[in-house]
Amino acid sequence: MRHKIAHRKLNRTSEHRKALFKNMLNSLIKHEQIKTTLPKAKELKPLIDKVITIGKKKDLSARRSLISKLQDEDSAEKLITVLSKRYENRKGGYSRIVRTRNRFGDNSTMAYIELVDKDFNAKGQDSGPVQKKPEQPKEEAQQLSK
Repeated sequence: MRHKIAHRKLNRTSEHRKALFKNMLNSLIKHEQIKTTLPKAKELKPLIDKVITIGKKKDLSARRSLISKLQDEDSAEKLITVLSKRYENRKGGYSRIVRTRNRFGDNSTMAYIELVDKDFNAKGQDSGPVQKKPEQPKEEAQQLSK
């Protein structure tokens, strides 16, 4: 019997699984839609819903909790500023899974996991409220060092 065995192992070690889901969470927050296999999408859905719920609190404790879970300050900032405003009247169900056709190589079921009411311009590019400063060209950096 399988009592108290909650999640799929996905043929990975626990450290690999944690890193996989952390990267998938960051990608989903950044692009608001990702394509993955169906079992990974089903495991990711409760995680993204919990992270968005934490982001809706908008206090210092929530910000620190998100940074510790995601290891990315830009994703935490986008959750607190952009996504919390978008989902402030919604009580849950922030993501959906859409099945697609099977992958050609190994015939595994593929799916899109996406945020409800997503921003269509976020797909395929780095989006978020925090913009990093562009790096200086090498010539200017050499002149400044002299």
